[in-house]
Amino acid sequence: MTIASASSGSVRPIESRSLSEQVTNEIRRSILAGILPPGQALSLRKLAEQLDVSFIPVRDALRVLEAEGLVVNPPGRSATVAPLDVEEFHAIYRVRRLLEPDLARRSVGLLADAELDRLYQAAAEFGGAEPAWDIRILLMSERASERYVRIGFGLLDPDPTEHDRRREAHQQLVDELRTRDPEIAARALDAHLAHNEDLAHNALFGTPGR
Repeated sequence: MTIASASSGSVRPIESRSLSEQVTNEIRRSILAGILPPGQALSLRKLAEQLDVSFIPVRDALRVLEAEGLVVNPPGRSATVAPLDVEEFHAIYRVRRLLEPDLARRSVGLLADAELDRLYQAAAEFGGAEPAWDIRILLMSERASERYVRIGFGLLDPDPTEHDRRREAHQQLVDELRTRDPEIAARALDAHLAHNEDLAHNALFGTPGR
């Protein structure tokens, strides 16, 4: 094998993986945004035409999204967007409420004042410097809940007071982090998640929360 052929052969897999990743990201975005709603059938041909790609990266993307719980893809049947499930919803939040308050407890002392100021001004969700393993687990749980949160809170958007409520809730959470008290931070984040769980449950399933 020549150097030229080795170089040529090493480029194609990188391009292939990159295309599959782009397709995965776009289908994921469409599911999370509700453009592809829960229960909708996913045609390989139609998706490939819409994305202007071959079947292969679409098929690979659906496998990845199935592993993430966003797609149901049984053998011999058409793939569909995973339905919203109340038991899954609360299971996801149970995991988040076990994990995230503990991360807040361990991370609150690591957040610089400038970072807290930025979070307060942006009314952003809590973030901090966690170990790499914790970040991976945290991202998995947040990705699992993201579709429920986006669709549920999207249903609340028409309420003119809702955006003010979100801003104030996130800024209050940052104020609790400013205490640098690990237990206060953990309790505040747990209460924040519990309240969001109740709001999203009511919006999605039309009944009071847990």
